[in-house]
Amino acid sequence: MEIIEFTPTRDQYAYTFGGVEPVLSIEPGTVLRLWSEDAFNHALTSVDDLSSEKVDLGFVNPQTGPFHVKGADPGDTLAIHVVDLSPARSWGASAAIPFFGGLTGTDRTVNLQDALPDTTWIYEVDAAANTVRFEARFGDFTADLPMNPMLGTVGVAPAGGEVRSSLVPERFGGNMDSPEVRAGTTVFLGVNVDGALFSLGDGHYRQGEGEACGTAVEGAMNSTIIVELIKGRAPMWPRLETDGYWMAVGSSRPMEDSWRIAQVEMVRWYEELFGLHHMDAYQLLSQTTEVPIANVVDVNYSVVVKAAKALMPRVDAFDGVHAELRNRARAL
Repeated sequence: MEIIEFTPTRDQYAYTFGGVEPVLSIEPGTVLRLWSEDAFNHALTSVDDLSSEKVDLGFVNPQTGPFHVKGADPGDTLAIHVVDLSPARSWGASAAIPFFGGLTGTDRTVNLQDALPDTTWIYEVDAAANTVRFEARFGDFTADLPMNPMLGTVGVAPAGGEVRSSLVPERFGGNMDSPEVRAGTTVFLGVNVDGALFSLGDGHYRQGEGEACGTAVEGAMNSTIIVELIKGRAPMWPRLETDGYWMAVGSSRPMEDSWRIAQVEMVRWYEELFGLHHMDAYQLLSQTTEVPIANVVDVNYSVVVKAAKALMPRVDAFDGVHAELRNRARAL
C-alpha cells in the first residue's frame, strides 16, 4: 500500500465541496495520513475568545483536500475507510454562538428573544487517560469525558457543477456531523465528477448525538484513511459500514425528511443485499432499525438509520470491501 502524508498550508484549505482544484492526485488503494485544522480555523484558543469577535463564518470547517482519485468516474463509488483518528492538539474548543444552535432562535426559527450568551469552553486533552475535561463556565463543576474522535465532514464534489459550503451536508456527504464517522467505519459516497475530489475535516474529539449547541469538542485532527474505488454502483446518499452495522445518512430540513431519505436509502440497500421487494425491506427495517440523530444545527439536519448485521443472514456489501479494508488497516 502506498502511504502519503499530507499537511495543508493555510492557503491550501478548502471551504467548499466542489469548485476547488485538487491538492494531490492519488491511486485507488492509497493510505493517506492527513492533518486537518479545527472547525473554528484556530480562532478560539482560550475562554476569552468569543465567536462573534474571532470567527469568520466564511472560513470555517477548513477542509484538507480535495484529492483526485485516478480512474474515478461519475456513477462510481468511493470507499473511504477511517483507520485512525487522534487529536493533533492538547486541547479542543466548543462554543455557544449567538443565534446558532438547536435551542436558540436562529435566522430560520426567528423570534424576539435575545441571543444566548456568546460563550467559549476549552477542553483539556488527557492523552494517557484518553479523556477531555469539561469545566463549567458558570460554576465549579468538572467532568472527565471519554474521547471519541470523529470526522464532522467527509465529502466529494457535488453533481452538476455545484459548489457547496463546507457547512452543508447533502447527497455528496459533507458536514454530516455523525459520531458514526470514526475509526473502523467505511464511508461510501457516490462519485459525481471525474476524480471524485473528496476532502475531509472538522475533527471532533467527542460529540453527543445531535450536536445540540451547534459545536462539538472541536480540534485539529490527525487522520489515517484508506481510499478505495468501486466501479459503478453509486449510492444515492451516503452509506456507512462498520463491523456491526450498515447505515445510511439523510440530510435535509425538516428533520423528518432527513429520516425519510435515510430510511429509503436503507430500503434500497436491503433490496440489493438480500434481493428483497421494497415492501418487504420496508417492513423488515421498520422492526429492526436504530435512528441516531447526527445534527440538528447545520444548514441541513442529518439523521442516520442503522441496521444491525447480527439480526440478518451474513452477506457482503459492495463485495466485502469493508472487511478487506479492515484487514489492510490492521496491516498498518
